[in-house]
Amino acid sequence: MISIRRRLLAALLGALLVAGLIAAVATYLSARDEVDALLDEELRQVALSLRDHSQLDLARLERASHDPELRVLVQIWDPAFTRPYSSRVADPLPRQTTEGHATLESAGRAWRVYTTLSSKQTIQVAQPTALRTELAIRTAGRLLAPVLIVLPFLGLFGWWIVGRGLAPLAAVADTLARRDPTSLDPIAADDLPVEVRPLVDSLNGLLARLGQAFETQRRFAADAAHELRSPLTALMLQVSLAERAKTPEERATAFARVEQGVQRASRLVRQLLTMARLDPDAAERPSRPVDLSLVAASTVEELRPLAEAKAIRLGVDSEPAWLKGQEDALQILVANLVDNAIRHTPQRGRIDVRVSRNGGVILSVADTGPGIPPDERVRVFDRFYRGRDAPAGGSGLGLAIVQQIAQMHGGSVELGESGTGGGLLVRARFPAFGPSSEAPESPLA
Repeated sequence: MISIRRRLLAALLGALLVAGLIAAVATYLSARDEVDALLDEELRQVALSLRDHSQLDLARLERASHDPELRVLVQIWDPAFTRPYSSRVADPLPRQTTEGHATLESAGRAWRVYTTLSSKQTIQVAQPTALRTELAIRTAGRLLAPVLIVLPFLGLFGWWIVGRGLAPLAAVADTLARRDPTSLDPIAADDLPVEVRPLVDSLNGLLARLGQAFETQRRFAADAAHELRSPLTALMLQVSLAERAKTPEERATAFARVEQGVQRASRLVRQLLTMARLDPDAAERPSRPVDLSLVAASTVEELRPLAEAKAIRLGVDSEPAWLKGQEDALQILVANLVDNAIRHTPQRGRIDVRVSRNGGVILSVADTGPGIPPDERVRVFDRFYRGRDAPAGGSGLGLAIVQQIAQMHGGSVELGESGTGGGLLVRARFPAFGPSSEAPESPLA
């Protein structure tokens, strides 16, 4: 299992370790430079103090030589002696001919040498570079020892700090764990850190969508149960009447009424399923550019036989009009508007469908039916609402579906009169997709 605390702690300790290593290297290099400068000055001072004597007694120095505590090697060349003086038993270092500091190799060892020249003697003071490295390491170690001692305590402190930082996440998880499965109230985010608020906001958005989905399911189930109760009861009564019919004419009449009831129930079920398919997340489904004129033309052709059965003139006048949306939902919208117009338009009436562009995409459906009174033009968009003069067989869902699809595409629906003789004009407006030329809207006949 992936642990954020372990990851953060590992990152913090890793960063501390890397920083400690860098600090150790930097401290060692700095200490070595300081030790080199200090010991170089020591070599120079020793050499100069020996040079200040006009003549060194090498015999007396020889008797005091070979002290193991001496940190430096002193070599003196004097013409009065057959061999040079050396303060330690060691292979003689090469004699330098120039005054000052130098680093040289002798017998497999590196030496740091300071040479001073006089008219009578040559004095060389040398020191192994390994001694300098040892002193630098000890100095750096003494400087870094407190850091190494504190490092475990820093790890524990980091563990505690990370735990405190992740406490709001644990609190949110505990809040969700203690909730009732049906509780979809938003999580309070007032006292949460800004880093945790995006997560809580996303969770609250999810809870809101879940609440909407559950409410839609409950409403759909209640609406379906309520609206299907009447037609199913009527069907049962019609079947009973058909069973009790005594003559073929009575039986045929009863079965015709049963067929009409089945058609009404089927239409209601189809509309309910359409509503359920659109709720609640249809707006979040993928969309693409759609030419509404083609959708309108194909839908009208599918419904033309219904219009011809009532001798209704069904016309289409359209121009290319692109919008971004879902083609299947737009087909449902056009089909509902045209089907409603066919059902409400009397024999030998007229229905005009028009798609135009005027600051957007406009779909207009005008009929010569009885229309809708102005005081009912708002309520007809409510689910299952049927007007006072609505013919039998309707479900009261057609315009509710139309409005829902239009809003899903960022549009709106308006109702009006199609002409001086009455009739209904339904105009759906949508935002256009891509560049479109302005076209003035002509009145519908």
